[in-house]
Amino acid sequence: MLFNAGSILWLGLFVLFLILEGATAGLVTIWFAAGALASLVAQLFGGPVWLQILLFCVVSAAALLLMRPMAKRLLQRDHQATNADRVLQMVGIVQEEIDNLSAKGLVKVDGKVWTARSLTGEVIPAGAHVQPMSIEGAKLMVCPVKEEQEANR
Repeated sequence: MLFNAGSILWLGLFVLFLILEGATAGLVTIWFAAGALASLVAQLFGGPVWLQILLFCVVSAAALLLMRPMAKRLLQRDHQATNADRVLQMVGIVQEEIDNLSAKGLVKVDGKVWTARSLTGEVIPAGAHVQPMSIEGAKLMVCPVKEEQEANR
C-alpha cells in the first residue's frame, strides 16, 4: 500500500504548513513544509521513522538558514523617505503647550505648524525648543531640547 499512517501524517503536515503559509503575510512555515515533504519522500521509500524525523528537522533548519536571509531581502519594503522626514533633523518651537493627556500641542518646524505630542509624556510649555524624533500619522513626536543642546545650535 502506497499510503499508510506515516505518509498520511507527513502529507497532512505538508498541506497544513502550506495552508498556514498562505494565510500569513510573510514566510513563516514554508521551511517546515519543505521538511515535511522530505520526510514524506523518505517514508514513501521505506525510510525508518528516526530518519523521517531527522530529515524533517535537518531540511527545515537548512531551508530556514539558507533561504530566510535571501527571502527577507526580497520581501523587505524599503522605507521611502518623504519631504516631511527632513523635519526630524531640525529643531522646532512649541506654539501651543504640548500636553498628551489633554491631546493638545502645536510645534512650528521649518515654517510649518504640526500637531505634536511629547515622546516622554511630559508637558512642554509654549516657546520651548523641541527635537522631532518621529512622525506618527500627521503628528510629530518630540522631546524637549536641553539648554546645552540649544547653546550648541
